Amino acid sequence: MKQISTNVSSPEFRDETVSSSQLGALTEGGTLSTEAKPAYLSLVRRRLWLLTAMATLVVLLAIIDLSTGPSSYNLTDIARLLWVSESPIVLEVIVYDIRLPAVLAALVVGAGLSVAGTQMQTVLHNPLASPFTLGVSAAASFGAALGLVFGVTQLPSFIGNWAVPVSAFLMSTLAVLLIERITRWRSMSNELIILLGTTLVFTFTALLQGLQYAVPDRALEAVVFWTMGNLSRVNITQLGMIAVVLLLVMVYFMRSAWQLTAMQLGEERASAMGIPVARLRLQTILLSSVLASVCVSFVGTVGFVGLVAPHMARLLVGEDQRFLIPASALCGAALLSAASIAGKVVVPGQVLPIGIVTSLVGVPMFLALILRRVRG
Repeated sequence: MKQISTNVSSPEFRDETVSSSQLGALTEGGTLSTEAKPAYLSLVRRRLWLLTAMATLVVLLAIIDLSTGPSSYNLTDIARLLWVSESPIVLEVIVYDIRLPAVLAALVVGAGLSVAGTQMQTVLHNPLASPFTLGVSAAASFGAALGLVFGVTQLPSFIGNWAVPVSAFLMSTLAVLLIERITRWRSMSNELIILLGTTLVFTFTALLQGLQYAVPDRALEAVVFWTMGNLSRVNITQLGMIAVVLLLVMVYFMRSAWQLTAMQLGEERASAMGIPVARLRLQTILLSSVLASVCVSFVGTVGFVGLVAPHMARLLVGEDQRFLIPASALCGAALLSAASIAGKVVVPGQVLPIGIVTSLVGVPMFLALILRRVRG
C-alpha cells in the first residue's frame, strides 16, 4: 500500500478517530510526517496506559467478586487462603469450588460478549448491533429450553448434563447460518441484516413462549430460571471451552485489525483501499455469533453487556481496532464482574440472577451513553 503522511491538525486526529491517511500511515507500513509522529506516539502511550488501568480494574473487581457472597468470608479471609497453605476446608471448598469458577466465568463471558458486540457494530455500522439484536441470544434461549425439557429428562446423566449447552449452541448456530445464507442469497444491506436479526428475535421468543405454555410446571421453572442467566452453572471444562474460543476469535480479529478499522470509514472507502468488504463482514458476523453463542449456551441469557461495553471501550480508546479489541474485552469483563458483585450484595444472603442485574445496570448506562452522544 502506498505511503501517506498524516495531518495531525485534522479534526479526525484530534478526536482520536482514524482517517484514511492515518490508517495507511499507521497500520500498513506507511510513514508519519515529522510533525505527526510525536502526537501519534503520545496518543499510543495514552491508550496503553488506559489499557493497563482497565486491566488493573478488572483484577481488583475479580478479587472483590471472589470475596463476596452469602457466606461470611471477607477479603482478609480470601487473601489468607490464597497466600497461606493452611486454611479451613470449608473456606477452600467455597472459594475454589463455588466462587472461583463463577468469577472466571464473569471475566471470560463478559469479554466474549463485548468483543462479539464490538465487531458486529463495526461491520454493520450500527450502534445497536449486538448478539441479541441478531437473534443469537433468543435462539440460544429456545435451544436451551428444548434441552431442559427433552434432553435432561430423557437422556442418561452423563449426556443429559451437556444437553442444555449443546442444544443452545446448535440452535444459535442455526440462526447464524440462516442469516449467512439469506444475506448471500439476497446480498442484503447492513440495515436489512439488523431487521432480519430482529425478526429472528421475535420468532425464537414466540417459540420459547409456546414451549413454556406447553411444558409441565417443573420444567417451566427450570426454563425460566435458565433464561435469567447464572454464572455459577459453568464448570471448569466449559470455562476452558469458552476461553479457547475467545482466544482464537480475538487472534483472528487482531490479525484483521487494520481492515476492521478501515470499515469505520465506510464500505466504499474500505473497498477502494483493497479490502474485501463483503467477505470480511460475513466472516466477522459468523465468528462474533459463534463466540456469543458459546457464552450464552453455558451461562444463559446475559443482556446489555454486548451492547454497552463496546461503547464504553470506544469512549476510552477510540476506533483503532488494535486498542479497541482488548479494551472492549476488558470493559466487558469489568462490567460483568461488577454486575456479579452487585447481584450478591443487593439482597443480603441471596444471589440475584446475573441476567437481571445486567439489565437493571445496563439500561441507565446505555441511556447515559445515548445522552452523551446527543450532547456531543
